[in-house]
Amino acid sequence: MDGVDPHIHVEQSVTRYDARVRNLLAGTFGLVGDLPETVGTGCGVRVPYAMTSSRPESVTCLACREHARAQHLRLAEQVARLGTMPGSTVTGAQVDGAVQHHRDLARRFAEGSGDND
Repeated sequence: MDGVDPHIHVEQSVTRYDARVRNLLAGTFGLVGDLPETVGTGCGVRVPYAMTSSRPESVTCLACREHARAQHLRLAEQVARLGTMPGSTVTGAQVDGAVQHHRDLARRFAEGSGDND
């Protein structure tokens, strides 16, 4: 082996940076910053951005899969708690949809985590 990490990872802050957010900002303001050359990952290493994915089915690093699962579950719980607080500007249906989306992603990261590595 030549020391090159063959695994696909997730970014350390997997729930903050999403292609949909990037596309929304690009569509709204017309400008988006350059993507970083390397990023920190859920397992603690730095890899080229091209070696990361937010799609659970593409991630092959077991530690990153577990990190992403935990991050999505944590975000789902935060959304469920904060989305129902008095003064919230989102509907119950929107909260439920976001919570279900992140719980589904967490489930997908957990599935197949025994198949890789």
